[in-house]
Amino acid sequence: MSWIYLLIAGVFEISFALSLKYSESFTRLWPTIGFIVFTILSYFFLNKALGTIPLGTAYAIWTGIGACGIAVIGIIFLKEPADFWRIFFILTLISSIIGLKLVSNN
Repeated sequence: MSWIYLLIAGVFEISFALSLKYSESFTRLWPTIGFIVFTILSYFFLNKALGTIPLGTAYAIWTGIGACGIAVIGIIFLKEPADFWRIFFILTLISSIIGLKLVSNN
């Protein structure tokens, strides 16, 4: 169940990063509220995941899910660049996340 909590935490991390962008330096109310709520939920589920997953592994995967997710959303929806090296390193990060899961004892 901890791995599911970690995945949920990662999704909320993506959500709070996207809300942060749309908050426009915390000048827009609803994206700012979204940022606060998603941040709390992300940390809540990360904390639940730490029940059985080692801190270093959980934190690396949590940040990796957020980084990959927001980079992909940026490319698809925000028209950010999608050059070879950017895609290459996103895929490298994804393979590292999978590798951490595979070598984990939980």
